[in-house]
Formats: sequence, structure tokens, C-alpha cells
Amino acid sequence: MIAYGGSMSEDSKVQLSAPFDVPDVAEAHEKRQYPALLRITERHAHGEARTRWEERRMPLGPVDAWRRVVMLAGGSEVPEEGEAPVDADDLAAALALVQWARAEVDEWELGLLEMARGRGLTWQQIAANLGLGSAQAARQRHLRLAERAPAQSAG
Repeated sequence: MIAYGGSMSEDSKVQLSAPFDVPDVAEAHEKRQYPALLRITERHAHGEARTRWEERRMPLGPVDAWRRVVMLAGGSEVPEEGEAPVDADDLAAALALVQWARAEVDEWELGLLEMARGRGLTWQQIAANLGLGSAQAARQRHLRLAERAPAQSAG
């Protein structure tokens, strides 16, 4: 289980560095996503991901970067020797990746649903394995994911 830190009042908010402190919303958010990915990769990639970064400049994917910060900040993973501790900018970077990571997971789920149907699973079987109450709920979930998929692709 991950333990999450307490809250802060507005008076004690942390000063973030650029590009994570940009006040406007949609366009600025999109512009923060790739720098966020690079920041987390540079500071927190480990193992094979660290090697890919150092040898080929391949950053972590959004899900892996987001997960790494969450696990380090929550204490579920231990930083490697010499790895910087998670700071406020790392947390802001991880927040900037949530939408992109969610879109990626949605695309995986959509693909998995379509593969399951293609291999003969019924909507009722799919529903049961998703923890949904009916075949109709599984079909509706598939439709929602299919409708969102093209609109969710990030920068």
C-alpha cells in the first residue's frame, strides 16, 4: 500500500520551476508533457530504462514515468544509489503525464477488448472479467473507449 503525504495550505504552496509553473491550461499542459517525460527519465529511470536513455536517448513511456514517481514518492520503491529524491517538480511532472498515461492505458484496454472479441469471448465473459455487471456494460465500455481513442493521443 502506498502512503500519500498530507495537504498544504495555499499560504505554504511550493514554488515550481518552469515549465511546471505555467498558469494557462490546455496549450500549456500539452507543452509540459514531453518535458515532464524527459525530466522523470533523466532523474529517475533505472535498470534497462536507464541504459536505453543513456545509450539511445529513449525516454520512459508515460505510464512507466508516472508509475516510477508515484512509487518513489509513496515509498513503495527505493531510489537507486545516487538517484535524486522526488521533489515538487517531479510530482508536477508526474501530474502532467496523468492524462497521457490514462490515454495509453485506455488504448491498451481497447486493443485487449477487441482481441478478446476476435478470439471468441462473449460480451458476458468480458464483462465478468472486467468486474462489470452485464454484457451491455462491457459493450458500452468498448464504445466509450473507441470513441475517445483518436482524440486522446498526446503531443
